[in-house]
Amino acid sequence: MEKSIIVGTMRLGVWGANLDINGYQQFIETAIGLGLNHFDLADIYGKYTTEAEFGAAFAQSSLKRDEIEITTKCGIKMLCEQRPSHQIKSYDTSRAHILQSVDNSLSDLQTDYIDTLLIHRPDYLLDPAEVAEAVEDLKKAGKVKRFGVSNFTASQFDLLNSYTPLITNQIEVSLLQRAAFDDGTLNQCLQQKIRPTAWSPLGGGQLFTKNPDVDTKRIQDIATAICGKYQIELDQLLLAWLMIHPSGIIPVIGTSKVKRLASAKKAMEVNITREEWYMLWSAATGEDVP
Repeated sequence: MEKSIIVGTMRLGVWGANLDINGYQQFIETAIGLGLNHFDLADIYGKYTTEAEFGAAFAQSSLKRDEIEITTKCGIKMLCEQRPSHQIKSYDTSRAHILQSVDNSLSDLQTDYIDTLLIHRPDYLLDPAEVAEAVEDLKKAGKVKRFGVSNFTASQFDLLNSYTPLITNQIEVSLLQRAAFDDGTLNQCLQQKIRPTAWSPLGGGQLFTKNPDVDTKRIQDIATAICGKYQIELDQLLLAWLMIHPSGIIPVIGTSKVKRLASAKKAMEVNITREEWYMLWSAATGEDVP
């Protein structure tokens, strides 16, 4: 299975680097120059500002729309000045909200279509028939090509997938967040022949600390030995550890630093052994497998 990486945008705007439009453009063009042309967004990023900034940057570039792939998300209603009508943080997967969210995203991104739309979080009030109707309308209108979810449990995925085809589940999974290996999520991806995408694939940076606790140091020691064998960096090893899984996990790299994108791209060339994979697993759990 061909390895792949998605470029996350959450930290490009006010939630991180606070890039100006030229900075966005340079970041986008550099990513594409590295062969990374799939960008992950969400309507709420930057308190509903990142999509518009990304869209403005892309519009002023010489790039063509078919040179990039856009994933964006909807379904979370965030409390912020950009949405004064919101009274509380909540989830909304009603047909009306999905359709309006997509129209807002299309306008902000200055594009006619979204390659992949994800429901950002499970909604306790989700009506799968209503969601399926909204998705069908969006596909017929040419506004959305593919549909998926983010942060759904296996049962939540199965329910919605029985009403409308889902092409991915974007989940938190890393060496430090391993629940998906045991709770049926990755098994389901294999069964359904879909590729999961992974947010926070490096575990939030904990393993890069200079002053590790006992558990972190145990992982660092094993990782350092494996990195030395392959002459790679820690971030590349952590990504390679994920990408070896047969479901074809696709990491979403949430960075504003292009050197980290270049490093992540090289991780696609790293192939560790099964024993090395389990060395890292055992170091992370603190015990051998049963």
